[in-house]
Amino acid sequence: MGKLVVMAFMTLDGVVQGPGGADEDRQDGFGHGGWAVPHFDEPLLAHMERFVQRADGLVLGRRTYDIFAATWPLAADDDPIGARLNRMPKYVASRTLGHLEWENSRLIGDDVVNELTALKGTGELQVHGSGGFVQTLLRHRLVDELHLLTFPVVLGSGKRLFGGGTVPDRWRVADSTVTANGVSAVTYVRAGDVEYGAMGPETGNW
Repeated sequence: MGKLVVMAFMTLDGVVQGPGGADEDRQDGFGHGGWAVPHFDEPLLAHMERFVQRADGLVLGRRTYDIFAATWPLAADDDPIGARLNRMPKYVASRTLGHLEWENSRLIGDDVVNELTALKGTGELQVHGSGGFVQTLLRHRLVDELHLLTFPVVLGSGKRLFGGGTVPDRWRVADSTVTANGVSAVTYVRAGDVEYGAMGPETGNW
């Protein structure tokens, strides 16, 4: 059965903007680009390789597509992440892009919800980055799994993973690990509606 998996690099305060470089995303004057890079080590790279190898297709928003399309095609043929990303089908959500240069890429039409619902039948679709687009996916409950790499950094400003449009949902931890550099990799799967209760000695929840 197919599923849609969102993978995100995230700070402790939920920022997902510009993890990979100073000029990756300076929108709204963001000046902290590259905050994830000092925490990468061999175990984290190996974790990313295993994760990418699972994917049957990649789903990207416009900004992330532009970043990936400018860099990953330059990867060596023996780069396990680059080679895999270059070969797999890529589905790009954009109303402004025309021709897509990156091999095996095609545009998703205006009916994103129905198109992605149908595409999930083809296997595991992974969404990398694409913070703005992720809000649409969460709002329509299209995300089956969250794979969050949380870095021991607090920035105080920047785009958050759970921004406008996020709806209440409950998630359970399916897998977790922490690297020597303090990066926690946690997989959450959707677990239904949010449950509520009350704290206090009279309820036994104290």
